[in-house]
Amino acid sequence: QVRLVESGGGSVQAGGSLRLSCVASGATISNNCVAWFRQAPGKVREGLAAVYVGSGSAFYPDGVKGRFTISQDNAKTTVYLQIDSLKPEDTAMYYCAAETGIYCANWSKYNFWGQGTQVTVSS
Repeated sequence: QVRLVESGGGSVQAGGSLRLSCVASGATISNNCVAWFRQAPGKVREGLAAVYVGSGSAFYPDGVKGRFTISQDNAKTTVYLQIDSLKPEDTAMYYCAAETGIYCANWSKYNFWGQGTQVTVSS
């Protein structure tokens, strides 16, 4: 069973950038979709970006602006989320999740989750 560990969160000023990492262990993710989500207190969880690790094909929901970029390393063990032009409303817990056999942009179908990394943006 795959284990996912997120890192890279922190406290940043508005306008800054962060790169979050999601490291997979315990099982290969070469044939997985891996996605990034976030959840702010009192708000629903939202999908931000997904990648099919085997091909590197990326998926973004229609409502997500171009500030989020998903990528992966050549070893196919780590998936990144680059967040640019951070805003206070980006403050949330960010999670990565993995799944096989799904359309990667089917945000409700992910079953394997990391513990999350907190991002706090101050104005």
